[in-house]
Amino acid sequence: MTAPMSRTPSFAPLVLDPEAEVERIAAWMRARLRLDLRKRGLVLGLSGGIDSSLSAALAVRALGAKNVFALFMPENDSDPESLRLGRSVAQTFGIESVVEDIGPTLAAMGCYERRDAFIREAVPEYGAGWASKIVFDNPMTSGGYNISSLVVRSPDGETRKVRLGAGSYLGIVAATNMKQRTRKQLEYYHADRLNFAVLGTPNRLEYDQGFFVKNGDGAADIKPIAHFYKSQVYQLAAYLGVPAEILSRPPTTDTYSLPQTQEEFYFALPYDKMDICLYGLENAVPAATIAEATGLKAGEVELVWADIAAKRKVARYLHSQPLVMG
Repeated sequence: MTAPMSRTPSFAPLVLDPEAEVERIAAWMRARLRLDLRKRGLVLGLSGGIDSSLSAALAVRALGAKNVFALFMPENDSDPESLRLGRSVAQTFGIESVVEDIGPTLAAMGCYERRDAFIREAVPEYGAGWASKIVFDNPMTSGGYNISSLVVRSPDGETRKVRLGAGSYLGIVAATNMKQRTRKQLEYYHADRLNFAVLGTPNRLEYDQGFFVKNGDGAADIKPIAHFYKSQVYQLAAYLGVPAEILSRPPTTDTYSLPQTQEEFYFALPYDKMDICLYGLENAVPAATIAEATGLKAGEVELVWADIAAKRKVARYLHSQPLVMG
């Protein structure tokens, strides 16, 4: 199979030797599964995104397709493209898979009803036929603060943006997090019945800054790409033959009923610039050097670094284990 053209970054420290990295990760996955987890295979949710696609490809490289099982878990707000692209990944790598539509389960738990009730605190007329998403103002244009807003679209196509109070924001997010936790419950069901482990799919940006739901998509037995920057994920995915459509698809959350990019919801910049900023922060590279590499101003780099630090504080709780008195 001919791999699609890689998104090799221009920032040299982020360029990988894909062949060497793939073999190193595959060996690590085999060892951890055999020695630590004592499981014979891996289960993962395939979202049609780049991270889960690479994770699936690595699992097949490490264990063979017969020891990998994939779930597609659409719900009422999912983009149909996600299911189609996820299926293309399973077909490309020969992975057995099943569709688990979680929409009815979420509806029965009141996920959509609870979310809409909090939305109506800001937009009283919100109801059937409407769509919405949460967005954040860029810290570089909002004085370094992450200010949440609600974007809604009425049935006649009118779109507007309104500020959210803290209670409304927390309520919408709490209801929406049911989606990730329900998916994880199904992953562990299939893992238990197969005697497999659950494969987590966060990349370094997501893992470092808490872009996951605790006990939802943050829960897993093994996370093989959590040390890779997003641009490195693309390099490895291209090398392993992930479908070109996925390599060219902009990263999305596919969580809200309106299309939503990851920059709108969480990250201050597109992933390629965020990677460089995070690398610079972790390796004490001067702000001026990072500014030159990203096309930002040095002061803007400092704001991004401050935003990373703030998100890391939030992520401490997400990464924490239960407190046990002893």
